[in-house]
Amino acid sequence: MSEKKNNDLLLVIDMQNIYLPDEEWACPSMPAASKAIRTLIDSGKVGNVLFTQYLAPENPEGRWKVYNETYKDLNEDPYLCAVTDEFLPYLDRYPLEVKSTFSCLKQEKILEAAKRADHLLLAGVVAECCVLFTMTEAIDLGIPVIYLTDCCSGQTPEKEEMIKVIAGNSDPVHLSVMTSKEYMETH
Repeated sequence: MSEKKNNDLLLVIDMQNIYLPDEEWACPSMPAASKAIRTLIDSGKVGNVLFTQYLAPENPEGRWKVYNETYKDLNEDPYLCAVTDEFLPYLDRYPLEVKSTFSCLKQEKILEAAKRADHLLLAGVVAECCVLFTMTEAIDLGIPVIYLTDCCSGQTPEKEEMIKVIAGNSDPVHLSVMTSKEYMETH
């Protein structure tokens, strides 16, 4: 592994068992996204890596109360909520922050890390949910964002493409859209 080359932050969002291809909230391209994320981390090209995990809060507020009641069985299943096995070794080296909303930036430690970074690299699931909400909030906060297309997985190829189009609408002023390979070649 090469030395850290920059002060970028790779935010690996919610790579949990519930999104595996055979699970209830399947993201079919998750295995390919996982491979691309691991390749990027192992390249040593990214200065910082942070993982997130969605866990339902004890006392949700507003619509989150309804959401967490509706999906209570899923949210309380330890296997479904766990980070996938392939990322567990990385958690020995990189922090894991728990969040309880779609946007990762509602969690103070994640927000602070994103603000310190030169670029916030987005990876993970679900492209049309947690990744999208984190992306739009980061843009509103003026945080430079890189949306890594091959490192994000959605519930369908059509939804993944839709998020690429949405991200592309802000490229290059508010963010950059690229693959992890393009990132490794240019950063």
